[in-house]
Amino acid sequence: MTVWWLLLAVFVVSWVLTLVLRRYALAKNLMDIPNERSSHSIPTPRGGGVAIVVSFLLALPFLAGLGLLSTGALFGLFGSGLLVAAIGFADDHGHIAARWRLLGHFIAAGWALFWANGLPPIEFFGAVVDLGWFGNLLALVYLVWMLNLYNFMDGIDGLASAEAISVCLGMCLVYWFSCNIELIWTPLILTAAVAGFAWWNLPPARIFMGDAGSGFLGIILGGGVILSLTNDPLFLWCWLILLGVFIVDATFTLLARIIEGAKIYEAHSSHAYQYAARKYNSHAVVTGFVVLLNVIWLLPISILVGMDFIHGAVGLLFAYVPLIVIVYKIRR
Repeated sequence: MTVWWLLLAVFVVSWVLTLVLRRYALAKNLMDIPNERSSHSIPTPRGGGVAIVVSFLLALPFLAGLGLLSTGALFGLFGSGLLVAAIGFADDHGHIAARWRLLGHFIAAGWALFWANGLPPIEFFGAVVDLGWFGNLLALVYLVWMLNLYNFMDGIDGLASAEAISVCLGMCLVYWFSCNIELIWTPLILTAAVAGFAWWNLPPARIFMGDAGSGFLGIILGGGVILSLTNDPLFLWCWLILLGVFIVDATFTLLARIIEGAKIYEAHSSHAYQYAARKYNSHAVVTGFVVLLNVIWLLPISILVGMDFIHGAVGLLFAYVPLIVIVYKIRR
């Protein structure tokens, strides 16, 4: 029963803190001012994602105290998340050169990997493979990409919040059906933290997440993927499938911009979700469509992979091909 009270406390702390942050941003004129790349049209307070950071990190020691989170997971998630959030917070209030941000991101990713004892073996067509140092290098790049792509995808009202909530709840179902119920509590705590903020962020947003919150969600979700592999290597595929919309849109857009010769660090508004928001003139429609894709398409595939009914790589391919087609058509 204690853990359910903890979930309620996390939601309340996140909700109240978002309200405080919104009033603070309005008083200090910390506003996101629309420009030619913006998907919004009116100045909106920013930095509300700090509420997610604080409420989630405060809950982790309690979760560990209840025996529901290992010491390694506690230190890995807490340290990496705090560093990424601090970098994002500083960037939200000023400007940090891209190279220094990237260095900090790699340090945070390395910290998370250290406490996870590196990348655990992964499952590939029935065989469990230990990639050794090469796997750790891939995991390092993956974590840095995850936290940055989450930042890129936080561009319209409610999208990043809805993605985190639907993915976390989806993985809770995967854990449930695969008889790994002990793993559901960390994603549930993250869900509660994001839900408190999302109350203020769903369309029309009354406050934006900011880099502190979006980067934090990226590293925590990415770290959760790696930590879950110690229970079952199949969970790598389950997480990647559920995160498919964000991974496909961000990665496809990055590759397209590289091919087009664009500066990849230059701000832009050419992701598929941004095109869709302009086309339909509605953030709610696009955010709702992403949640629908997660629930009716990606979640069933992820559950089937988690229960070992289909191979992970096959499930990933089956999940991603339609997403790639959708992104390609929207961007055209």
